[in-house]
Amino acid sequence: MANKTDSNWADVKDPNHSSVDQSDRVLPRNLRQSGDPGIEMLISTRVRKSPFWHLSVEEGCWRATVYNRIYHPRGYVKPEDGGAMAEYDPLVNRVTLWNVAVERQIRVKGPDAEAFTNYVITRDATEIEPMHGRYVILCNEKGGILNDPILLRIAEDEFWFSISDSTLMLWLQGVNVGEGFDVEIDEIDVSPMQIQGPRSEDVLVDLVGDEVSEIPYYGLMEAEIGGAPVLVSQTGFSGEKGFEIYVKDSMDNAEKVWYPVLDAVKSYDGEVIAPGHHRRIAAGILSWGQDMDHETSPFEVNLGYHVPDDKDADYVGKEVLEAQKEQIENGEYPFELKLVGLKFEGEPVTDYAPDFWLISDPDTGEECGYMTSPWYNPELERNVGLGFVPAEKLQAETDIPLNDAIYRQDLEVEFLVHLPDEYADEPGEPVRAYVSEVPFKPSVHPSARERAKMEAREEATE
Repeated sequence: MANKTDSNWADVKDPNHSSVDQSDRVLPRNLRQSGDPGIEMLISTRVRKSPFWHLSVEEGCWRATVYNRIYHPRGYVKPEDGGAMAEYDPLVNRVTLWNVAVERQIRVKGPDAEAFTNYVITRDATEIEPMHGRYVILCNEKGGILNDPILLRIAEDEFWFSISDSTLMLWLQGVNVGEGFDVEIDEIDVSPMQIQGPRSEDVLVDLVGDEVSEIPYYGLMEAEIGGAPVLVSQTGFSGEKGFEIYVKDSMDNAEKVWYPVLDAVKSYDGEVIAPGHHRRIAAGILSWGQDMDHETSPFEVNLGYHVPDDKDADYVGKEVLEAQKEQIENGEYPFELKLVGLKFEGEPVTDYAPDFWLISDPDTGEECGYMTSPWYNPELERNVGLGFVPAEKLQAETDIPLNDAIYRQDLEVEFLVHLPDEYADEPGEPVRAYVSEVPFKPSVHPSARERAKMEAREEATE
């Protein structure tokens, strides 16, 4: 590609691959294929170190990213020892410990906590009982997804938003400046860690007792580990069986909890690993910033079930989201692109993609979309991933409505994915990809959308 010292640099064709229709967006995604330059991360005081940061370093963390303005460990097994795919094995076969203190806990507390929370999430907060949680989304007034946290209801007058990678606290505080609910909104000194994998329940029983086995999915319980107070939930980001441990007063109690948990995990031949994105992709779990952002409607990314038909209370984005829902139910999909699952060829993708890899139409050769989350799945022995493709092409080649139903079966719809040469079958040549059912590998705890799909299949076979 030309550089700015070249007299023709301004005439470079499609510098951001403008043939991909991003007209729905105010800020387009950067689709330049710049790769991984191998730049070293600067560690400084401008970005926060979590209470578990030094403990992750002790366990061999060799690379990190920044998530919620906190350093986030993203690799423990070195590439020469198998890298991220070596971390997949203990996750799906034994048990793993994750440092996810980057999931900041934003507390909404006060007499109007339920009313405020109900106003900022699309689902009905009044249905969440104390000591229970729920996966929720918050949208802006245009219907764009601002965050998709796990929402924990600690008490009648207290909720914690365990947030994904966007600065939600400032938005919540800003909403309340105008609305005036009687609540306090603050980040609190609570840091979570995740215990994920088939032996996770054994680990938690050893740590906090048999009572943990009675927690329902998204249920909560108070406990102590190492003499420090914690909150335990049966939740996680992997699709495997798992739990989260929320360490209270974590700046003081991090070591008190981390070391007993680490010992328990290792007693079951477990390991400390980075968050298992290879497994969450197989489970169809979305990642904010990759698969969606503030300009993405839930209907574009398989989260339409988060827009209820029966929520009478007002909430931010309700009018727009309900209008989008009505359009889609009437067969009028109002967006240019749609996120789908793709199974694609090429060499196994065994690490994070540094770019949104381009997708093209095999009939025209024109670039038309992009991958957001690709990875190789050992059980399927295939590359799988999520990507945005033209809604018009999907609708032209299938009679399935472009709502959540598009994820329920494999489709005879083909695209091409432009992989880096290290993964391409032939350097410079794209590989074939096919629209696939999502999830690629079922979750231990299916989502509401997955349960509806399974129930529909059972009814069809009766």
